Formats: sequence, C-alpha cells, structure tokens
Amino acid sequence: MKRTGFMSVLILVLALLAEAPAAYAENASSTMMDILVENTGKRVALRLASGEEIEGTVTMVGNSLVHISKLAGKEFFDSIVSIDKISAVRMKMRDK
Repeated sequence: MKRTGFMSVLILVLALLAEAPAAYAENASSTMMDILVENTGKRVALRLASGEEIEGTVTMVGNSLVHISKLAGKEFFDSIVSIDKISAVRMKMRDK
C-alpha cells in the first residue's frame, strides 16, 4: 500500500518537473540562440562543452557569441561565450 502511494507522488513530482521546460520543448526548432535571446536580461547558468559552468546575466546575444555580465563570484568581470560551445542553459522558470 505504501509503495503505491510513493509511486503516485513520484509520478506527480516528475510531471511537475517536466512542465517547466515544456515551453521550450513545444518548438522543436528552437536553437540555443533562441533560448538565450528569450532570456536576455535574466540570470542563467551556462554549462559549456568543457564541463565548466558560468553563471551570470545574459546581456547581449549575437550570431555566434553571447555576452554574460555580473558573473557569480566575479561581479567585476564579464564573459563572452561562443554559443556553439554551450551544451546546456539553466534558468529560473517560476517563482516560489
């Protein structure tokens, strides 16, 4: 009986978690650039192909580069990142 309840809760949690990126998944033709443009002015964390992670505010997105300002832990530094070197973008989707 307890296992059935646990499985129900697990399924509900997974369904709620899957809802957040659904807005991006709806358009299968979205590119990394599209996602970065939609998040201009917002705080994101970029996972690079090298495994390094950069967290900051998306300031400007060009054809092949993205400008990240207000870097976490390095507030006086900015970063320019090649879009084709980004493997994932983590962003806040909803408020608590």
